[in-house]
Amino acid sequence: MRDTASILPLAVNGLVFEAGGRRLVDGISLTLPRVGLTAILGPNGAGKSLLLRLCHGLIRPTAGQVRWATDGGSVAGVRRHAMVFQKPVMLRRSARANVLHALAATGAAGRERTERADEALERFGLTAFAGRPARLMSGGEQQRLAIARAWALRPEMLFLDEPTSQLDPGATRQIEQMLAALRAEGVTLVMASHDLGQARRLADRVLFIDRGKLVEDRPAQAFFAEPESQEARAFIAGDLPW
Repeated sequence: MRDTASILPLAVNGLVFEAGGRRLVDGISLTLPRVGLTAILGPNGAGKSLLLRLCHGLIRPTAGQVRWATDGGSVAGVRRHAMVFQKPVMLRRSARANVLHALAATGAAGRERTERADEALERFGLTAFAGRPARLMSGGEQQRLAIARAWALRPEMLFLDEPTSQLDPGATRQIEQMLAALRAEGVTLVMASHDLGQARRLADRVLFIDRGKLVEDRPAQAFFAEPESQEARAFIAGDLPW
């Protein structure tokens, strides 16, 4: 499934992002390894989504560096990281055509595109929805399609921005099961979430950020059992806004 070369680990050094005269991400440094699920936690406005976008390359930092183990986070000319947003971005096409379009952007050949699109839809239980307009699918179905579309690209790292925040409990459980399966298959996951229960269930590691600063970077079990910072303790106790 993967080339021998790896785009990971991802090294973030002194990352800064400023907008409107405010420093929204403030000197964050960390390394994202090749395994597991890292949850990015913090109150509203802490910079969780910004950090994801900076790491993915959707926006440029004001200062600092995001460095993949290979040039540009690609192997054999194909980018090997993908992102799933809180509200899925769907084209005005069928579910299958949405996956095919993403694969076409990688330069995959026609037959390969078709095989990988059908494999992705089957893998995530969406074969019956293949011909349905993606924008008419339910929120949970759209999020499953967004993950299937990303998985079809064969990413080593998948960024997820609060992927279940708009879903009901049943759809949330389905997405969590999908993420657990991807992690077991070796896909490295980085997920911003406001859901402490979800982070407890899924995360191997927690990055806790507050006001743009990285406050804690610890194994998830240790973070929840005994947070080191006053800010993290307040957040877990519900004294900081989510």
